[in-house]
Amino acid sequence: MKSGEINYELEKNMEVISQLDALVGDAVDNILVDPDTCWQPSDFLPDLSNPEALEDIKLLQQRAEGIPDTVLTSLIGNMITEEALPSYQTYFNLLEGINDERSLVSPSGWVRWSKSWTAEENRHGDLLNKYLYLTGRVDMGAVERTIHRLIANGFDANTDADPYQAMIYTSFQERATKISHVNTGKLADKAGDHVLSKICKTIAGDEARHEKAYKTFMSRIFEIDPSGAILAFEKMMRKQIVMPAVLMGEGGNRPNLYKDFSEITQKVGIYTGWDYARIIEHLVDFWKIENLTGLNDLAAKAQDYLSGLASRYMRLADRMKAPDEIRLAWLK
Repeated sequence: MKSGEINYELEKNMEVISQLDALVGDAVDNILVDPDTCWQPSDFLPDLSNPEALEDIKLLQQRAEGIPDTVLTSLIGNMITEEALPSYQTYFNLLEGINDERSLVSPSGWVRWSKSWTAEENRHGDLLNKYLYLTGRVDMGAVERTIHRLIANGFDANTDADPYQAMIYTSFQERATKISHVNTGKLADKAGDHVLSKICKTIAGDEARHEKAYKTFMSRIFEIDPSGAILAFEKMMRKQIVMPAVLMGEGGNRPNLYKDFSEITQKVGIYTGWDYARIIEHLVDFWKIENLTGLNDLAAKAQDYLSGLASRYMRLADRMKAPDEIRLAWLK
């Protein structure tokens, strides 16, 4: 696509995005939560002002003893991903048409969303960080260095500053994160840590609300501009979804850290190739891709491509073998 066509495409997308401002503002008020009434990390952790606090910590550590190293390592990787929120809010506010005023106190729906969404997400890393610290099983220095490096390296979702592609990305990513936390919670429950299981399921509940919002935003884009929306969907799927923590090891003494973490989540079933394929299948069904009409020629080709994509990834997942050897990280 030529530069003039790209600029026209972005301008059109920005115009559509501006039409969603009221919808997004309504989502802030009705889908996101009030800080005074929602859960906070301290609800799940020992109260250190309580005379019985040391006993509560001992009980937490006893429960955590049964968690397999692989599951604990995966949980740490999930937590590190959640802790990179400064990068995610920055990314969101740099999207074309989202924050034209370049003001973080703008009353626009999109700016309010970016702040309130990341404020909710901030609780996730905060809670998991404190929980992992209290288990006594984690090399927190190594974890903190990884978080530091990940935030310093930044984040590129590979969406070309296009708000359509960003809505596709966030719809996919919120569902992927939800799945990861749900599966971690199941394994924690199996290992005998019912508190960690509840933590993971509670975080997954937040991700489910966020997923619902982003899919709703994108549904409206499909209604207004079906050809542009489906082309954005195709672009993201051809590039593949880059996970937020992909740069966690970049520039460090263990550059393959993210690959090692991903192999663990694949091996223990927390996030797998089948999950990736099923998310594609879900989004194709949710946005009724196969039923869209009135598409231009390029969009019609994208429709054909997307309609068969989940099956292709399912076949790839069927052939994918979990690694025989995995490298653990961040544990004492």
